[in-house]
Amino acid sequence: MATPESGATLESVATVAGVSRQTVSNVLNAPERVAPETRQRVEDAIRELRYRPNRSARSLRTRISRLIGYCIQPAPAGNLNPVLDRFVHAVTESAAAHGFHVLLFTAPTGSAGLDRYAELLAQRAVDGFVLADTVVADPRPGWLTEQGVPFVAFGRSWSGPDRGHWVDVDGAAGMTEAVEHLHAIGHRRIAFIGWPEGSGVGDDRVAGYTAACLRLGLDPRVVRAEGGAGTGRALAAALLDDAAEARPTALVCVSDESAYGALRALAERGLRPGEDVAVVGFDDTPAARLPGVDLTSLSQPIEQIGHESVLMLLGLLGVVELPPGPEHRLLRPSLVVRASSRPAVPPTEA
Repeated sequence: MATPESGATLESVATVAGVSRQTVSNVLNAPERVAPETRQRVEDAIRELRYRPNRSARSLRTRISRLIGYCIQPAPAGNLNPVLDRFVHAVTESAAAHGFHVLLFTAPTGSAGLDRYAELLAQRAVDGFVLADTVVADPRPGWLTEQGVPFVAFGRSWSGPDRGHWVDVDGAAGMTEAVEHLHAIGHRRIAFIGWPEGSGVGDDRVAGYTAACLRLGLDPRVVRAEGGAGTGRALAAALLDDAAEARPTALVCVSDESAYGALRALAERGLRPGEDVAVVGFDDTPAARLPGVDLTSLSQPIEQIGHESVLMLLGLLGVVELPPGPEHRLLRPSLVVRASSRPAVPPTEA
């Protein structure tokens, strides 16, 4: 019997499984052609012998590279994105479970970056793409659709018709849940700290906040500016320096970064999160759980998004059966309540 030390081959797998070499090849390249019982026997032999196909030779025969392209946008120094870090790990793990790997590359934003995608396709370096960081007027979904290239996006197109398959988080639903949580514990003056108008993700989140306020009979108050913690601090400071009767008792922030800035603004004024002013973020980044931060935040199901994105893409490639359901999947975030949003005290004064 062949062993990993002796070097398992297609022939040795066929011998152990009691099938032909062609049947083993079919299991690897076109499993739908093989009866389930036979396929199981071959897969058992592959695991037993720890057989690993030669990817380069296989690519020449099948024109499948078993590589998924994923573009990582350069981030300014110190401006890490833990959400996308989790996402690329989830994509990599899900791809590996199906015998695929992820090819990381960088490209300029906008139309200038399409040349890099075209180059990878011309070289047959990848079979398809997983997109992230989709923005308003993002040219990639439309261009890839026109080229007939399989892709799945983490995020909606945000402008024009939806192109291709995507999986996204329902930011509006998340912000609605945040406002309802704050209202239920007694807050009536709830302000929103957001990104500038025209940000697809930011507009989605502010829409959920506004709709929830109006439904609950609250006066929406939205302040917006570009940036992270520094901007959140400045916007929160302006809100907190209002007269006592107008000052919000709760702040809903478009991101955890903005929320961390708001927490600093509170500390600078001697105000206690959850006691004097409640704060809610979005993303449930690792720092939100730290003692002394204890930030209430909306957690995105990133691992599920990564898994579903890969399965959708492999379905488009014909490697697995395309998962049932719509081309577009909108998943709800979950509210993780911590000390930064304790009940207002007393409720009648909130």
